[in-house]
Amino acid sequence: MSQSPLHFRDQISTVSDDGKKRKWLYPKIVKGKLYQYRSAVSYFFLALLFAAPFIKLNGEQLVMINILERKFVLFGIIFWPQDFYLFVLALLTFIVFIVLFTVVFGRVFCGWACPQTIFLEMVFRKIENWIEGDHLKQQKLDKGSWSFEKVWKKTLKHTLFFGISFFIANIFLSYIIGSQVLIKIITEPVALHITGFISICLFTIVFYLVFARMRELVCTVACPYGRLQGVLLDNQSIIVAYDYQRGEPRGKRVKEENLIGDCIDCKLCVQVCPTGIDIRNGTQMECVNCTACIDACDMVMEKISRPTRLIGFKSEDEIASQRPFRWNKRIYGYSVVLALLIGTLSYLLISRTDVQTTILRAGGTLYQLRDKDATVSNLYNTELVNKSNRPIVFEIVPDNKEAKIQYIQKEDSLKVGGSVKITFFVILPQQSIQKYKSELGFKLISDHKEVDHFKTTFIAPVN
Repeated sequence: MSQSPLHFRDQISTVSDDGKKRKWLYPKIVKGKLYQYRSAVSYFFLALLFAAPFIKLNGEQLVMINILERKFVLFGIIFWPQDFYLFVLALLTFIVFIVLFTVVFGRVFCGWACPQTIFLEMVFRKIENWIEGDHLKQQKLDKGSWSFEKVWKKTLKHTLFFGISFFIANIFLSYIIGSQVLIKIITEPVALHITGFISICLFTIVFYLVFARMRELVCTVACPYGRLQGVLLDNQSIIVAYDYQRGEPRGKRVKEENLIGDCIDCKLCVQVCPTGIDIRNGTQMECVNCTACIDACDMVMEKISRPTRLIGFKSEDEIASQRPFRWNKRIYGYSVVLALLIGTLSYLLISRTDVQTTILRAGGTLYQLRDKDATVSNLYNTELVNKSNRPIVFEIVPDNKEAKIQYIQKEDSLKVGGSVKITFFVILPQQSIQKYKSELGFKLISDHKEVDHFKTTFIAPVN
Protein backbone atom coordinates (compact mmCIF):
# COMPACT_ATOMS: atom_id res chain seq x y z
CA MET A 1 0.00 0.00 0.00
CA SER A 2 1.50 3.34 -1.05
CA GLN A 3 1.90 6.07 1.53
CA SER A 4 0.28 9.46 1.29
CA PRO A 5 2.56 12.41 0.40
CA LEU A 6 1.62 13.83 3.80
CA HIS A 7 2.37 10.57 5.63
CA PHE A 8 5.18 12.29 7.52
CA ARG A 9 2.59 14.41 9.36
CA ASP A 10 0.81 11.35 10.78
CA GLN A 11 3.67 10.15 12.98
CA ILE A 12 7.05 11.19 14.31
CA SER A 13 10.11 10.13 12.36
CA THR A 14 11.65 8.12 15.20
CA VAL A 15 8.84 5.55 15.55
CA SER A 16 7.98 2.68 13.21
CA ASP A 17 4.78 2.68 11.17
CA ASP A 18 2.96 0.47 13.68
CA GLY A 19 4.12 2.71 16.55
CA LYS A 20 5.68 -0.21 18.46
CA LYS A 21 9.36 0.17 17.66
CA ARG A 22 11.86 2.99 18.16
CA LYS A 23 13.89 4.05 15.14
CA TRP A 24 17.35 4.89 16.41
CA LEU A 25 18.87 7.92 14.67
CA TYR A 26 22.47 8.21 13.53
CA PRO A 27 22.80 11.83 12.38
CA LYS A 28 25.83 12.67 10.31
CA ILE A 29 27.91 15.56 11.63
CA VAL A 30 28.72 18.23 9.05
CA LYS A 31 31.02 20.95 10.37
CA GLY A 32 30.02 23.95 8.30
CA LYS A 33 30.10 27.64 9.21
CA LEU A 34 26.83 27.58 11.14
CA TYR A 35 27.99 24.50 13.06
CA GLN A 36 31.11 26.41 14.08
CA TYR A 37 29.04 29.40 15.20
CA ARG A 38 26.68 27.12 17.08
CA SER A 39 29.62 25.38 18.75
CA ALA A 40 30.98 28.73 19.98
CA VAL A 41 27.56 29.70 21.36
CA SER A 42 27.17 26.28 22.99
CA TYR A 43 30.57 26.39 24.68
CA PHE A 44 29.78 29.85 26.03
CA PHE A 45 26.51 28.62 27.56
CA LEU A 46 28.20 25.49 28.92
CA ALA A 47 30.88 27.57 30.61
CA LEU A 48 28.22 29.90 32.05
CA LEU A 49 26.08 26.97 33.21
CA PHE A 50 28.94 25.29 35.06
CA ALA A 51 30.43 28.52 36.47
CA ALA A 52 27.27 30.37 37.59
CA PRO A 53 26.77 28.46 40.90
CA PHE A 54 30.33 29.32 41.96
CA ILE A 55 30.35 32.99 40.95
CA LYS A 56 29.58 35.36 43.83
CA LEU A 57 27.89 38.72 43.40
CA ASN A 58 26.95 40.87 46.40
CA GLY A 59 27.99 37.93 48.57
CA GLU A 60 25.42 35.63 46.95
CA GLN A 61 25.48 32.92 44.33
CA LEU A 62 24.91 34.34 40.85
CA VAL A 63 21.79 32.21 40.25
CA MET A 64 19.95 29.95 42.69
CA ILE A 65 16.41 28.55 42.87
CA ASN A 66 16.19 27.18 46.40
CA ILE A 67 12.63 25.90 46.57
CA LEU A 68 13.21 24.18 49.91
CA GLU A 69 14.15 27.40 51.72
CA ARG A 70 11.99 29.56 49.44
CA LYS A 71 15.03 31.61 48.52
CA PHE A 72 15.66 32.72 44.94
CA VAL A 73 18.78 34.54 43.77
CA LEU A 74 19.19 36.21 40.40
CA PHE A 75 22.42 38.05 39.58
CA GLY A 76 23.18 38.43 43.28
CA ILE A 77 19.74 39.82 44.21
CA ILE A 78 17.75 37.78 46.74
CA PHE A 79 14.03 37.23 46.30
CA TRP A 80 11.96 35.85 49.18
CA PRO A 81 8.34 34.61 49.31
CA GLN A 82 7.24 38.23 49.88
CA ASP A 83 8.54 38.95 46.36
CA PHE A 84 6.42 36.25 44.75
CA TYR A 85 4.53 38.85 42.73
CA LEU A 86 7.84 39.82 41.11
CA PHE A 87 8.50 36.18 40.24
CA VAL A 88 5.07 35.85 38.64
CA LEU A 89 5.56 39.08 36.67
CA ALA A 90 9.06 38.00 35.58
CA LEU A 91 7.72 34.60 34.49
CA LEU A 92 4.91 36.26 32.54
CA THR A 93 7.42 38.60 30.90
CA PHE A 94 9.62 35.65 29.93
CA ILE A 95 6.64 33.77 28.44
CA VAL A 96 5.61 36.79 26.34
CA PHE A 97 9.24 37.18 25.19
CA ILE A 98 9.39 33.51 24.16
CA VAL A 99 6.09 33.88 22.30
CA LEU A 100 7.32 36.99 20.47
CA PHE A 101 10.69 35.41 19.73
CA THR A 102 9.00 32.28 18.34
CA VAL A 103 6.56 34.29 16.22
CA VAL A 104 9.51 36.07 14.57
CA PHE A 105 12.32 33.49 14.58
CA GLY A 106 10.62 30.12 15.06
CA ARG A 107 12.24 27.46 17.23
CA VAL A 108 15.84 28.69 16.91
CA PHE A 109 16.17 28.74 20.72
CA CYS A 110 15.89 24.94 20.72
CA GLY A 111 18.76 24.43 18.32
CA TRP A 112 21.12 27.07 19.65
CA ALA A 113 20.48 27.71 23.36
CA CYS A 114 18.45 24.84 24.86
CA PRO A 115 20.53 22.84 27.40
CA GLN A 116 19.08 19.59 26.04
CA THR A 117 20.42 20.27 22.53
CA ILE A 118 23.73 21.73 23.73
CA PHE A 119 24.56 18.75 25.94
CA LEU A 120 23.38 16.16 23.42
CA GLU A 121 25.04 17.60 20.30
CA MET A 122 28.14 19.22 21.76
CA VAL A 123 29.01 16.76 24.53
CA PHE A 124 27.38 13.31 24.32
CA ARG A 125 27.22 13.07 20.52
CA LYS A 126 30.88 14.06 20.18
CA ILE A 127 31.95 11.45 22.72
CA GLU A 128 29.92 8.86 20.84
CA ASN A 129 31.59 9.77 17.55
CA TRP A 130 35.01 9.74 19.18
CA ILE A 131 34.56 6.20 20.56
CA GLU A 132 32.36 4.47 17.95
CA GLY A 133 33.21 6.44 14.82
CA ASP A 134 30.95 8.31 12.40
CA HIS A 135 27.27 7.59 11.77
CA LEU A 136 27.96 4.71 9.37
CA LYS A 137 30.35 2.97 11.78
CA GLN A 138 27.83 3.41 14.60
CA GLN A 139 25.09 1.73 12.56
CA LYS A 140 27.43 -1.14 11.65
CA LEU A 141 28.48 -1.56 15.27
CA ASP A 142 24.89 -1.65 16.56
CA LYS A 143 23.75 -4.14 13.92
CA GLY A 144 26.76 -6.40 14.40
CA SER A 145 27.00 -9.24 16.88
CA TRP A 146 28.48 -8.80 20.32
CA SER A 147 32.25 -8.90 19.87
CA PHE A 148 35.12 -7.76 22.05
CA GLU A 149 35.27 -4.47 20.11
CA LYS A 150 31.56 -3.80 20.60
CA VAL A 151 31.66 -4.65 24.31
CA TRP A 152 34.58 -2.39 25.20
CA LYS A 153 33.35 0.50 23.05
CA LYS A 154 29.84 0.35 24.50
CA THR A 155 31.20 -0.04 28.03
CA LEU A 156 33.55 2.92 27.66
CA LYS A 157 30.86 5.09 26.07
CA HIS A 158 28.20 4.46 28.68
CA THR A 159 30.70 4.77 31.52
CA LEU A 160 31.63 8.23 30.27
CA PHE A 161 27.95 9.06 29.74
CA PHE A 162 27.16 8.07 33.32
CA GLY A 163 30.15 10.01 34.68
CA ILE A 164 29.17 13.17 32.82
CA SER A 165 25.56 12.74 33.94
CA PHE A 166 26.82 12.51 37.52
CA PHE A 167 28.76 15.75 37.05
CA ILE A 168 25.73 17.50 35.51
CA ALA A 169 23.56 16.27 38.40
CA ASN A 170 25.92 17.90 40.89
CA ILE A 171 25.84 21.20 39.01
CA PHE A 172 22.07 21.03 38.70
CA LEU A 173 21.69 20.42 42.42
CA SER A 174 23.94 23.40 43.19
CA TYR A 175 21.32 25.65 41.58
CA ILE A 176 18.74 24.29 44.03
CA ILE A 177 20.56 23.97 47.35
CA GLY A 178 23.53 26.27 46.71
CA SER A 179 27.15 25.53 45.84
CA GLN A 180 28.33 25.74 49.46
CA VAL A 181 25.88 23.05 50.59
CA LEU A 182 26.87 20.92 47.59
CA ILE A 183 30.55 21.17 48.55
CA LYS A 184 29.65 19.97 52.05
CA ILE A 185 27.82 16.96 50.58
CA ILE A 186 30.88 16.15 48.47
CA THR A 187 33.55 16.66 51.13
CA GLU A 188 31.80 15.39 54.24
CA PRO A 189 30.81 11.76 55.01
CA VAL A 190 27.82 10.47 53.02
CA ALA A 191 26.06 9.48 56.25
CA LEU A 192 25.66 13.17 57.11
CA HIS A 193 23.94 13.96 53.81
CA ILE A 194 21.85 10.93 52.85
CA THR A 195 19.07 13.02 51.27
CA GLY A 196 21.51 15.06 49.19
CA PHE A 197 23.36 11.94 48.03
CA ILE A 198 20.12 10.21 47.01
CA SER A 199 19.05 13.35 45.11
CA ILE A 200 22.33 13.40 43.17
CA CYS A 201 21.93 9.71 42.30
CA LEU A 202 18.36 10.21 41.08
CA PHE A 203 19.31 13.23 38.97
CA THR A 204 22.25 11.26 37.54
CA ILE A 205 19.94 8.46 36.40
CA VAL A 206 17.49 10.95 34.88
CA PHE A 207 20.20 12.81 32.94
CA TYR A 208 21.78 9.56 31.80
CA LEU A 209 18.47 8.26 30.43
CA VAL A 210 17.73 11.61 28.75
CA PHE A 211 21.07 11.86 26.92
CA ALA A 212 21.83 8.17 26.39
CA ARG A 213 18.38 6.80 25.55
CA MET A 214 15.60 9.36 25.09
CA ARG A 215 17.62 11.93 23.16
CA GLU A 216 15.52 13.52 20.39
CA LEU A 217 12.31 12.18 21.98
CA VAL A 218 12.67 14.89 24.61
CA CYS A 219 12.32 17.48 21.83
CA THR A 220 9.67 15.72 19.76
CA VAL A 221 7.52 14.13 22.46
CA ALA A 222 8.19 15.51 25.95
CA CYS A 223 8.92 19.20 25.37
CA PRO A 224 5.74 21.35 25.42
CA TYR A 225 7.50 24.18 23.57
CA GLY A 226 7.62 22.10 20.40
CA ARG A 227 3.84 21.68 20.53
CA LEU A 228 3.37 25.37 21.21
CA GLN A 229 5.43 26.26 18.14
CA GLY A 230 2.72 25.05 15.77
CA VAL A 231 0.26 27.52 17.26
CA LEU A 232 2.62 30.50 17.25
CA LEU A 233 4.17 30.28 13.77
CA ASP A 234 2.64 31.94 10.76
CA ASN A 235 3.66 32.47 7.12
CA GLN A 236 5.88 35.41 8.05
CA SER A 237 7.89 33.65 10.78
CA ILE A 238 11.58 33.28 9.92
CA ILE A 239 12.43 29.58 10.24
CA VAL A 240 14.81 27.02 8.77
CA ALA A 241 13.03 26.27 5.49
CA TYR A 242 13.59 24.67 2.10
CA ASP A 243 13.12 26.96 -0.92
CA TYR A 244 10.87 24.70 -2.98
CA GLN A 245 10.43 27.36 -5.66
CA ARG A 246 14.10 27.11 -6.44
CA GLY A 247 14.69 23.46 -5.54
CA GLU A 248 11.83 21.72 -7.34
CA PRO A 249 11.57 19.55 -9.34
CA ARG A 250 14.30 17.48 -7.75
CA GLY A 251 16.72 15.37 -9.76
CA LYS A 252 20.31 14.70 -10.71
CA ARG A 253 22.16 17.39 -12.60
CA VAL A 254 22.00 17.01 -16.40
CA LYS A 255 23.02 19.18 -19.32
CA GLU A 256 19.58 20.77 -19.63
CA GLU A 257 19.78 22.24 -16.15
CA ASN A 258 16.80 24.52 -16.68
CA LEU A 259 14.48 21.50 -16.64
CA ILE A 260 15.10 20.68 -12.98
CA GLY A 261 15.53 22.57 -9.75
CA ASP A 262 18.66 23.02 -7.68
CA CYS A 263 17.87 20.13 -5.30
CA ILE A 264 19.70 17.02 -6.51
CA ASP A 265 17.84 14.81 -3.98
CA CYS A 266 21.05 13.73 -2.24
CA LYS A 267 19.14 13.44 1.06
CA LEU A 268 22.12 14.81 2.96
CA CYS A 269 19.78 17.23 4.76
CA VAL A 270 17.91 14.19 6.13
CA GLN A 271 21.10 12.38 7.13
CA VAL A 272 22.33 15.27 9.28
CA CYS A 273 19.00 16.03 10.99
CA PRO A 274 19.13 15.18 14.73
CA THR A 275 15.37 14.52 14.79
CA GLY A 276 15.27 12.52 11.54
CA ILE A 277 12.94 14.73 9.49
CA ASP A 278 13.07 15.79 5.86
CA ILE A 279 13.08 19.59 5.89
CA ARG A 280 11.91 19.56 2.27
CA ASN A 281 8.47 18.45 3.50
CA GLY A 282 7.92 21.91 4.98
CA THR A 283 7.56 23.23 8.52
CA GLN A 284 7.37 20.39 11.04
CA MET A 285 6.98 20.24 14.78
CA GLU A 286 10.13 18.11 15.14
CA CYS A 287 12.42 20.73 13.59
CA VAL A 288 14.57 22.39 16.26
CA ASN A 289 16.18 24.89 13.86
CA CYS A 290 19.67 23.53 14.57
CA THR A 291 20.77 24.59 11.02
CA ALA A 292 22.63 21.32 10.34
CA CYS A 293 20.65 20.93 7.11
CA ILE A 294 21.70 24.43 6.01
CA ASP A 295 25.40 23.55 6.34
CA ALA A 296 24.90 20.23 4.54
CA CYS A 297 22.95 21.77 1.66
CA ASP A 298 25.39 24.68 1.27
CA MET A 299 28.28 22.20 0.87
CA VAL A 300 26.39 20.42 -1.91
CA MET A 301 25.46 23.67 -3.65
CA GLU A 302 29.10 24.79 -3.64
CA LYS A 303 30.18 21.48 -5.21
CA ILE A 304 27.67 21.79 -8.08
CA SER A 305 28.39 25.53 -8.52
CA ARG A 306 24.92 26.71 -7.48
CA PRO A 307 24.00 29.53 -5.06
CA THR A 308 23.96 28.56 -1.40
CA ARG A 309 21.01 28.81 1.03
CA LEU A 310 18.67 26.52 -0.86
CA ILE A 311 17.83 25.72 2.74
CA GLY A 312 18.11 28.76 5.00
CA PHE A 313 16.43 31.14 7.41
CA LYS A 314 13.35 32.12 5.43
CA SER A 315 9.63 32.68 5.87
CA GLU A 316 6.89 30.95 3.90
CA ASP A 317 5.86 34.28 2.35
CA GLU A 318 9.45 34.96 1.31
CA ILE A 319 9.64 31.61 -0.48
CA ALA A 320 6.16 31.70 -2.05
CA SER A 321 5.99 35.32 -3.17
CA GLN A 322 9.49 36.71 -2.60
CA ARG A 323 8.11 39.19 -0.08
CA PRO A 324 10.60 40.30 2.60
CA PHE A 325 9.84 39.97 6.30
CA ARG A 326 7.42 42.57 7.64
CA TRP A 327 6.00 43.22 11.06
CA ASN A 328 2.33 42.32 11.35
CA LYS A 329 -0.32 43.29 13.89
CA ARG A 330 0.38 40.25 16.04
CA ILE A 331 4.06 41.14 16.39
CA TYR A 332 3.19 44.76 17.20
CA GLY A 333 0.71 43.58 19.81
CA TYR A 334 3.16 41.20 21.52
CA SER A 335 5.86 43.90 21.41
CA VAL A 336 3.64 46.45 23.15
CA VAL A 337 2.63 43.94 25.84
CA LEU A 338 6.27 42.94 26.35
CA ALA A 339 7.39 46.56 26.62
CA LEU A 340 4.74 47.26 29.24
CA LEU A 341 5.69 44.18 31.25
CA ILE A 342 9.42 44.99 31.10
CA GLY A 343 8.72 48.59 32.13
CA THR A 344 6.56 47.52 35.06
CA LEU A 345 9.02 44.87 36.20
CA SER A 346 11.96 47.27 35.92
CA TYR A 347 10.17 49.89 38.01
CA LEU A 348 9.28 47.36 40.71
CA LEU A 349 12.85 46.06 40.83
CA ILE A 350 14.37 49.52 41.01
CA SER A 351 11.94 50.67 43.71
CA ARG A 352 12.36 47.43 45.69
CA THR A 353 13.78 48.05 49.18
CA ASP A 354 15.97 45.86 51.41
CA VAL A 355 13.25 45.83 54.08
CA GLN A 356 9.54 45.37 53.48
CA THR A 357 7.43 47.05 56.15
CA THR A 358 3.74 46.49 56.80
CA ILE A 359 1.96 48.67 59.34
CA LEU A 360 -1.65 48.23 60.46
CA ARG A 361 -3.76 49.81 63.16
CA ALA A 362 -4.31 47.46 66.08
CA GLY A 363 -7.64 45.71 65.67
CA GLY A 364 -10.63 47.14 67.54
CA THR A 365 -8.92 50.43 68.45
CA LEU A 366 -9.41 54.04 67.32
CA TYR A 367 -7.53 56.54 69.45
CA GLN A 368 -6.70 57.13 73.10
CA LEU A 369 -6.94 60.55 74.79
CA ARG A 370 -4.25 61.22 77.35
CA ASP A 371 -5.58 64.05 79.51
CA LYS A 372 -2.48 64.10 81.68
CA ASP A 373 -0.24 65.60 78.97
CA ALA A 374 -2.96 66.63 76.45
CA THR A 375 -1.91 64.12 73.82
CA VAL A 376 -3.59 61.57 71.55
CA SER A 377 -2.21 58.12 70.77
CA ASN A 378 -2.88 55.41 68.19
CA LEU A 379 -1.79 51.78 68.56
CA TYR A 380 -0.09 50.03 65.60
CA ASN A 381 1.20 46.58 64.73
CA THR A 382 4.19 46.54 62.37
CA GLU A 383 5.95 43.67 60.63
CA LEU A 384 9.38 44.06 59.03
CA VAL A 385 10.95 41.55 56.63
CA ASN A 386 14.65 41.56 55.73
CA LYS A 387 15.04 40.92 51.99
CA SER A 388 18.78 41.59 51.85
CA ASN A 389 21.71 39.20 52.35
CA ARG A 390 22.95 40.86 55.57
CA PRO A 391 21.66 41.43 59.11
CA ILE A 392 20.07 44.86 59.61
CA VAL A 393 20.01 47.00 62.73
CA PHE A 394 17.29 49.61 62.38
CA GLU A 395 15.44 52.48 63.99
CA ILE A 396 11.94 53.79 63.24
CA VAL A 397 11.74 57.59 62.99
CA PRO A 398 8.43 59.47 62.42
CA ASP A 399 8.35 62.14 59.69
CA ASN A 400 6.40 64.43 62.04
CA LYS A 401 8.90 65.83 64.54
CA GLU A 402 6.13 66.28 67.11
CA ALA A 403 5.26 62.57 67.02
CA LYS A 404 6.73 60.24 69.59
CA ILE A 405 6.87 56.45 69.63
CA GLN A 406 6.16 54.42 72.76
CA TYR A 407 7.02 50.74 72.27
CA ILE A 408 5.05 47.89 73.79
CA GLN A 409 7.04 45.23 71.95
CA LYS A 410 10.33 46.49 70.57
CA GLU A 411 12.89 44.98 68.21
CA ASP A 412 15.84 46.72 66.58
CA SER A 413 17.48 44.07 64.40
CA LEU A 414 16.62 41.74 61.54
CA LYS A 415 18.34 38.48 60.63
CA VAL A 416 19.02 37.55 57.01
CA GLY A 417 15.67 36.53 55.54
CA GLY A 418 14.07 37.03 58.94
CA SER A 419 11.10 39.08 60.11
CA VAL A 420 10.06 40.82 63.33
CA LYS A 421 6.77 42.16 64.69
CA ILE A 422 6.64 45.38 66.65
CA THR A 423 3.75 46.95 68.58
CA PHE A 424 3.91 50.63 69.51
CA PHE A 425 1.90 53.77 70.25
CA VAL A 426 2.32 56.91 68.18
CA ILE A 427 1.68 59.96 70.36
CA LEU A 428 0.88 63.46 69.09
CA PRO A 429 0.01 66.69 70.98
CA GLN A 430 -3.75 67.21 70.79
CA GLN A 431 -3.31 70.86 69.87
CA SER A 432 -1.44 69.91 66.66
CA ILE A 433 -4.34 67.84 65.33
CA GLN A 434 -5.97 69.60 62.36
CA LYS A 435 -8.34 66.88 61.09
CA TYR A 436 -9.92 63.63 62.19
CA LYS A 437 -7.84 61.40 59.88
CA SER A 438 -4.37 62.47 58.78
CA GLU A 439 -1.46 60.74 57.04
CA LEU A 440 1.61 59.85 59.07
CA GLY A 441 4.90 58.66 57.56
CA PHE A 442 7.89 56.83 59.06
CA LYS A 443 11.51 56.36 58.02
CA LEU A 444 13.33 53.12 58.65
CA ILE A 445 16.93 54.08 59.35
CA SER A 446 19.88 51.65 59.18
CA ASP A 447 23.56 52.68 59.17
CA HIS A 448 22.41 56.30 59.00
CA LYS A 449 20.58 55.60 55.72
CA GLU A 450 16.89 55.38 54.93
CA VAL A 451 16.18 51.78 53.83
CA ASP A 452 12.40 52.06 53.70
CA HIS A 453 9.59 54.55 54.06
CA PHE A 454 6.06 53.56 55.06
CA LYS A 455 2.83 55.40 55.84
CA THR A 456 -0.34 54.95 57.83
CA THR A 457 -3.27 57.07 59.03
CA PHE A 458 -3.56 58.73 62.43
CA ILE A 459 -7.03 59.22 63.91
CA ALA A 460 -7.80 61.87 66.55
CA PRO A 461 -10.62 64.22 67.55
CA VAL A 462 -10.35 67.71 66.08
CA ASN A 463 -10.05 70.61 68.57
